[in-house]
Amino acid sequence: MRVPACIAGVLTGLTLVLGGVAFTASAAQADIPACTRLVQQSGVQVSDAVGAACTQGVHGDLAGCVSALTGAGVPGGAANGACRMAANPP
Repeated sequence: MRVPACIAGVLTGLTLVLGGVAFTASAAQADIPACTRLVQQSGVQVSDAVGAACTQGVHGDLAGCVSALTGAGVPGGAANGACRMAANPP
């Protein structure tokens, strides 16, 4: 394989890998607003603790998410729904 063709292959592979990382990060962030909206609808102000809890939900830690949200004052049913919304987008 010629050097220019090899360089082009490496750059193409690098572009695909970095593009996949960016896509995954943006998809995870898209679920946090749904979680925080449900928290707001329950009458609790969104704080850094709520954002961190919703992030746990996005990463699949539903028990940790619910525990953190109830610790922040979110009623149990609303916390459960918010965390499920974070983990499983509509």
